[in-house]
Amino acid sequence: MQTVLHIKERNILKQLAVALLYTSVFLVMLFGYYAEKVNQDLSDSMIRLHIVANSDSIDDQAVKYRIRDAVIGYMTDKVNGLKDKGNAVSFIKNHMDEIEQVANEVIAREGMKEYARVSFGKYPFPSKEYGNMILPAGFYDALKIEIGEARGQNWWCVMFPPLCFTEDTKGTLDEEYISLLKEELSEEELKIIINDGDKEIPVEIKFKIVEIFQNSKMKLAGLFRGIINIE
Repeated sequence: MQTVLHIKERNILKQLAVALLYTSVFLVMLFGYYAEKVNQDLSDSMIRLHIVANSDSIDDQAVKYRIRDAVIGYMTDKVNGLKDKGNAVSFIKNHMDEIEQVANEVIAREGMKEYARVSFGKYPFPSKEYGNMILPAGFYDALKIEIGEARGQNWWCVMFPPLCFTEDTKGTLDEEYISLLKEELSEEELKIIINDGDKEIPVEIKFKIVEIFQNSKMKLAGLFRGIINIE
């Protein structure tokens, strides 16, 4: 009799274990889908500017910031007038040679031998705070400028909607900028990225879900690139 009971107990435990496993897999897939959707929607509504210095030396870092200022100066009026991301992407892709020339003119004035390379694509970014907006880690469309060996510290901002070109990105974002985001993002996604000083716990949990899954995705992508480079 005891043997029969033990067998029944083991069967119940196995069933519970299987049920727990399937539930865990389902939740992981559900959270992964949610994180991917949020990141995709953010990426679809934004263009980021990413500048990578030649090295971490004082001179190379200074050149990085001079290139930043020159490129922002070139882009300010042009991108500020664009209200649609598609138009902004088209403009950037059609003027990449000019943007690269702007960067290389700065390098030439500094007497450096290196060159800047400009590309546009989807690149990984860590989480970043801009005023009261916090963008979770993930893959975003970006204009990327690599200087020389591109082994130095990065600088990045949001090029569209044009946050790079405001004088102060440390304070609260103005209503005009928020209204541009409202046209592209859902109310829930806005709550995730806008920090009004009183974020609800469920919203913070959703932000963490996006962070965890996108960070894992970036690490996995980096691992695959490393394997490909080794081969």
